Amino acid sequence: MSHLDANERTWDRLARENSQFANVASDEECEHPLLALDRRGWLPGSVKGLDVLCLASGGGWQSILYAVAGANVTVVDLSPEMLKRDDQQARIRNVHVKTMQASMDDLLELGDSSFDIVHHPVSSCYIPKLKFVYQEVARVLRDEGLYISQHKQPTSLQIVERDQRNRYVLGVSYYHNDPLPAVQDTAYREEGSIEYLHRWEELVGELCRSGFVIEDLSEPRRGDPKAKPDDFRHRGMFTAPYVRMKARRKARDEITESSGQTIWTPDS
Repeated sequence: MSHLDANERTWDRLARENSQFANVASDEECEHPLLALDRRGWLPGSVKGLDVLCLASGGGWQSILYAVAGANVTVVDLSPEMLKRDDQQARIRNVHVKTMQASMDDLLELGDSSFDIVHHPVSSCYIPKLKFVYQEVARVLRDEGLYISQHKQPTSLQIVERDQRNRYVLGVSYYHNDPLPAVQDTAYREEGSIEYLHRWEELVGELCRSGFVIEDLSEPRRGDPKAKPDDFRHRGMFTAPYVRMKARRKARDEITESSGQTIWTPDS
């Protein structure tokens, strides 16, 4: 089974099971949608009239909050069951959301320079080559467009188990390129999915090489010093599971040179 088929099935199941990863936007969140979306102040003060792509983020949460805030929203996801939630919630909230089933690294149905913002929650772990995702995001964003993304950190995905002294064991090579193996510690893994480890040179380096300037970076804290060892928040005190990045799409006519050699050109 391909990674696309496996991950589509996994997220269809999670949607049907009303997983915590498929929670829809609440009334309280819809009262202050930008605050719910962005507590770090990365978004502009208003998104009214802006074209927003919610990438690999079906489920009726992110897309609805942007739509309630007045944005023109397109949501792309691999799972039709997750997209159903966006359609259902859009009808309930009386807002318009365009849904499209596609893989995050293949957005051919979307035109060049179509969006002002691409918001991309944790999902890049389901794709073997991250650079193709970044290249597609660069293509569909307008000049100076905003790209907010969150990813699983490589060290977290290297953990395979917790030993008898409650130490977390790295058992997957940092240079592992194939689908991640099954492991005992599944705190930050989705059962049934096929996932891939992306090194920092991919997470950050490929983003820069795809035509972006990183403006900010954070590691959302998921740890609790009072958590017991069998709690995911205990593990979160030893390795940060996620990284969140704010990046800006370079203008397409910009050429960066170093030592007389072009190191990035638009549309490359």
